[in-house]
Amino acid sequence: MALARSIFAAAVVGLMVSPASAQTAKPSTESLITPAMLEEMRQWIETDIVRIAIQAQNDRLQKQTQDQIDALDKQWVAERESDDKPLIAATLSNPLSIYLTRLQGQSLGLYAEIFVMDQNGLNVGQSSITGDYWQGDEAKFQKTYDVSADALFIDEPEWDEDNKIWRSQVSFTLTDADKSIGAVTMEVNLTEAERRVAAGA
Repeated sequence: MALARSIFAAAVVGLMVSPASAQTAKPSTESLITPAMLEEMRQWIETDIVRIAIQAQNDRLQKQTQDQIDALDKQWVAERESDDKPLIAATLSNPLSIYLTRLQGQSLGLYAEIFVMDQNGLNVGQSSITGDYWQGDEAKFQKTYDVSADALFIDEPEWDEDNKIWRSQVSFTLTDADKSIGAVTMEVNLTEAERRVAAGA
């Protein structure tokens, strides 16, 4: 009986310190987010459905004042905690969001989140509910749309404690006829990318 208890205790300790639950070494975005991956991202995103959706929202909202932007952002944040979610529901159910959700699914775990922003930095479509509606005050927008039509920004890896994976956001400006119209952020699951490299996939 004592031996059985010892074996059980050892097994429990083993589970508690399992590598699967521990933070792994920080991966290198330089080696994992390759030119081939970036080209694939552009092929998926630089499409008519994306451009049409952005242009429609740019035309509808025009250039918003900061007060208008803040009001929309506050509405979004409030709706996240409410049963009534008109803005969130309208955004998540639009054709662009459906398209982005499909892309995320087709990546088989490589892309953890995808969202597209308009000229104001407001969400146009997304594959999941973001924390806020306005991205214009963040590097993903300020280092892409605010910089140039061909700007690319790859953020530092961050550890996702809930899912036990490393993530990095890849953002770039979106254009139509060489004019900047918005931006996109594609969050890469670096842990999955690393697994694929190790497997030779």
